Amino acid sequence: MSVPRLHTLGCRLNAYESEAMKEMAAGLGDAVIVNTCAVTAEAVRKAKQDIRRIARESPEARIIVTGCAAQTEPQTFAAMPEVTKVIGNAEKMQPATWEALRLPDLAGETEKVQVDDIMSVRETAGHLIDGFGTRSRAYVQVQNGCDHRCTFCIIPFGRGNSRSVPAGVVVDQIRRLVDRGYNEVVLTGVDLTSWGADLPATPRLGDLVRRILKLTDVPRLRISSIDSIEADPALMEAIATEPRLMPHLHLSLQHGADLILKRMKRRHLRDHAIAFCEEARKLRPDMTFGADIIAGFPTETDDHFADSLRLVEDCDLTFLHVFPFSPREGTPAARMPQLPRHLVKARAAQLRAAGEAAVQRHLSAQVGREHRVLTENPRMGRTEQFTEVTFAADQPEGQIVPVTITGTSGTRLAA
Repeated sequence: MSVPRLHTLGCRLNAYESEAMKEMAAGLGDAVIVNTCAVTAEAVRKAKQDIRRIARESPEARIIVTGCAAQTEPQTFAAMPEVTKVIGNAEKMQPATWEALRLPDLAGETEKVQVDDIMSVRETAGHLIDGFGTRSRAYVQVQNGCDHRCTFCIIPFGRGNSRSVPAGVVVDQIRRLVDRGYNEVVLTGVDLTSWGADLPATPRLGDLVRRILKLTDVPRLRISSIDSIEADPALMEAIATEPRLMPHLHLSLQHGADLILKRMKRRHLRDHAIAFCEEARKLRPDMTFGADIIAGFPTETDDHFADSLRLVEDCDLTFLHVFPFSPREGTPAARMPQLPRHLVKARAAQLRAAGEAAVQRHLSAQVGREHRVLTENPRMGRTEQFTEVTFAADQPEGQIVPVTITGTSGTRLAA
């Protein structure tokens, strides 16, 4: 059965959902599914640009647009002559949606847009996919949506309110993935630390992590991005006591100045972030941190920006995702006094330079050390801290191998 082409933009959760759609949409024939991102205005612009390019390269293909930008701006994509169908974020994960699209001719359909109210969705299914990307690491969606309303973020309106996949479903899927030979599983979601709030007895993310490690034989369990202020005691205990929980956390910090954090409507302050990193590193000395940081948020002064720069050192951050602020229509931050674009870009460049220096410090500190590396291909793998390693000789793919770090090469270790 023919499988449509998928063009995925945005986050790991989108990539996960694209893999699930690939199975549900089998049999659509010459179709391209564009799974969009809405995190910035630039992301929407890129989606439209990519759609036009796909139409030029494949003029006979039916282009079906879905994802967060399709959810938040359905009419924007419906107005594009290149687009055959616009499908919402909830609808894209329903087999019945794709079954209906297998009709031989979509041209006669009167409804080009199939997008319902995402806020009415109350459940998230645990879609059973066999992982993606490599045969060594699998991603499991355990949560979707977000109940918080940060002033810069449109994502809750693309994803809806927070919904959790029940722990039993998650455990069953991880067991299946381990049986298929995966040595690492990554838990993904939009707001992972809100997992469980909508389930009976309101368990926390730490409860899920401990249950997975108790009831499965997964060799390595990894958590993707979390909100550090919501880290629960069970999660901290797992960090301290569970060697199969990987010592790398990506933190949604966003800024280093208290006033800007308040204007962002974040739930933590600068000292909270620093205290969390210090506590986590005391519990697990080999812990490394990545972080999302926004440069040039409205009203950000030189002093505010300096606080963000210092946060790299104060939290001992290693891997930065730097976002130059981009006003997103429909969010409160878009109505705040904006900074000049050249200043936003310059500050983002400074933060990226600080991040690059932090990576080099981390790499240099690993030379001469031994690491257990999960191989992604015969010549590359990742340490438990998620640092890339290149091998001098071929290694078996998908296996955990002990190596000694001999040097560095760009942003990678050499072994």
